[in-house]
Amino acid sequence: MKRVFLFLATNFAIVLVLSVTMRLLGVEPYLNAQGLNLGSLLIFAAVMGMGGSFISLAISKWTAKRSVGAEVIETPRNEGERWLVETVRRQAQQAGIGMPEVAIYNSPEVNAFATGMNKNNALVAVSTGLLQSMTREEAEAVLGHEVSHVANGDMVTLALIQGVVNTFVMFLSRVIGYLVDKIVFKTERGQGPAFFVTMIVAEMVLGILASIIVMWFSRQREFRADRGGASLAGRQKMINALERLKQAHPEPLPEKMAAFGISGHNGGGLKRLFMTHPPLEERIAVLKAEG
Repeated sequence: MKRVFLFLATNFAIVLVLSVTMRLLGVEPYLNAQGLNLGSLLIFAAVMGMGGSFISLAISKWTAKRSVGAEVIETPRNEGERWLVETVRRQAQQAGIGMPEVAIYNSPEVNAFATGMNKNNALVAVSTGLLQSMTREEAEAVLGHEVSHVANGDMVTLALIQGVVNTFVMFLSRVIGYLVDKIVFKTERGQGPAFFVTMIVAEMVLGILASIIVMWFSRQREFRADRGGASLAGRQKMINALERLKQAHPEPLPEKMAAFGISGHNGGGLKRLFMTHPPLEERIAVLKAEG
């Protein structure tokens, strides 16, 4: 969904900015000026990795609103908006969370997302395309799915996982760069070009491997949110909503759009490792099996 793409993209940008800033301030080179200090390096990597992840979480609502032009419903202007707000309010009460902000954004995509730093300060947004394409029962199930994401604390858990993998990517890439620079290229003083080149390559490779972990979690939480939506709105309504999403996107979305769609896309082999969502067929089959 949009929240996964926005969170990961924002997280990457923040970590990059923090890393460059620390280098310009002379903090990072200090860590191995007299030989690599693993303890200090781990603390540095944790501050950068966890810091970037939680900063991106803190601004996730603002980022989401700006990116899609979502308009928060302050006072419902029509019966449709009243239904939307009241449905989210009822589901939030059932789920035991604070009332999220409810927003609509103009898009033909059949889509919805939820984000926010904690369970009591969240945002649930739906597209005009979803409201036009789905029956109210189906839309109710989608809202239940999104409210369940909030109630499950998925964004906070994602931030923790992303922060941990960020930490180890930054830590291991610098260790690898240091070893290659000192052992292979025999640099005796300071840091040679091999350190920077190797570190960048290692960060890219390790970052790809780390994203597999994040994407695996993203797929698992979709199953949990489907179960939550079924609990809040009804199992058959949730199944019908997923079936409707399947009809709305009969073909896989383009690669660059894959993380934006509530329905995700199909993939096999190695491609499956980088999917943010399980295939809709699997999600429907799981719900039917659990019924």
